[in-house]
Amino acid sequence: MKVLLINHFPLQGSGSGIYTLNIAQELIKEGHEVFVIDIDCELDTKDYSFQRRTIMCAKENLDLNLDLKLDLNLDLNFNFPCFTTHPRSLNTFYNISDEQVEEYVHTFIEITKEVVADFNPDIIHAQHLWITPYAALTSGVPYVVTVHGTDLMGFKKDERYHKYALEGAINAAKVITISRQVHNDTLELYKLPEEKLKLNPNGFDDEMFRPKSITKKELFKKFGIDIIPEKLVSFVGKFTDFKGIDILIKAARKVTDEIPEVVFALAGDGQLMTEMKQLTAELKLKNIYFLGHQTQEDVASLYSAADVSVVPSRIEPFGLVAIEALGCGTPVVATNAGGLPDFVNNDVGQLVEMENVEALAEAIIEELKNNTKLTKGKYAREYAVENYSWKKTLQNVIDIYQETIPS
Repeated sequence: MKVLLINHFPLQGSGSGIYTLNIAQELIKEGHEVFVIDIDCELDTKDYSFQRRTIMCAKENLDLNLDLKLDLNLDLNFNFPCFTTHPRSLNTFYNISDEQVEEYVHTFIEITKEVVADFNPDIIHAQHLWITPYAALTSGVPYVVTVHGTDLMGFKKDERYHKYALEGAINAAKVITISRQVHNDTLELYKLPEEKLKLNPNGFDDEMFRPKSITKKELFKKFGIDIIPEKLVSFVGKFTDFKGIDILIKAARKVTDEIPEVVFALAGDGQLMTEMKQLTAELKLKNIYFLGHQTQEDVASLYSAADVSVVPSRIEPFGLVAIEALGCGTPVVATNAGGLPDFVNNDVGQLVEMENVEALAEAIIEELKNNTKLTKGKYAREYAVENYSWKKTLQNVIDIYQETIPS
């Protein structure tokens, strides 16, 4: 089977990017041919096992003529837009001009047609109910779409994209949803027939995200920090409002008052970084370390060394970071947002109300004081692998592909 995967984002730094990368790698392992179209503003020199065409963007808006654009090997003279933020772009779908929207759509269509003509895929798997399904539609190849949740946020926010998103959704052979809330929201927003949707939760890389033998001292040495935490709380995610990072920092004040030896390690970046550092200073917290964007390898080390990982989101379409932490044998304290209630429970951590600083702090304190890394950690790993490994997720995706390809 020849599969073309298309995404609006790079293969690193976003949930859908990781999803695309994992599907591509797993399909290759299963003996299928894979081509990936993604987008970036930096050249990714990693040696992937699949064919790839990256839509290259300028890091900043540039007023370039066509010849200069070609000389610089750019497909777009502005950085790739996001639904929220990305480590390599603060541009959003909502602040680009109408002309840039048209150029963006046109670029995805033309490059999709070029790749289809050369690669001749049996099926296209588009990411997000947004522009990529529309580009797939214009190619004439049967296609399926995965809804990642941030696309639904974008649909509510900017009507300029409705004509593309709706036409792409209506003509898709199947629409894959990653959590019960995303499934229900897709039905409500797009008015699609129930039989067109298929709920198939995200999977995680259980080889990458597994318990690692790394001490807290070794971890912090990797990050260039000369401390040895007694208790460690981790957070991994974008520094954007819907991730609830402000709630975690406020809760950290209460946790620290109760457990002075605790340290918080926050991995990620985004538009709220400066504001969150200011909030930390205002609360007189000296035990919070901002690690910036980290590789998957280092994130797995952070999860493994942490006593508990926290996902304090206000909105969370699925919550891949929570599954990854569980895969590393670390209990998770999460809010009852979006997809998180689908899999976070008292056996592997705790669920708390959104926006509730007190409840979040109390849950973190309880996990730390009871040392639940020892009692819940092993089961957390087994639970994650059994229910959310890529092997299981991918088999469902392959079944959908095979149902879609004309016989």
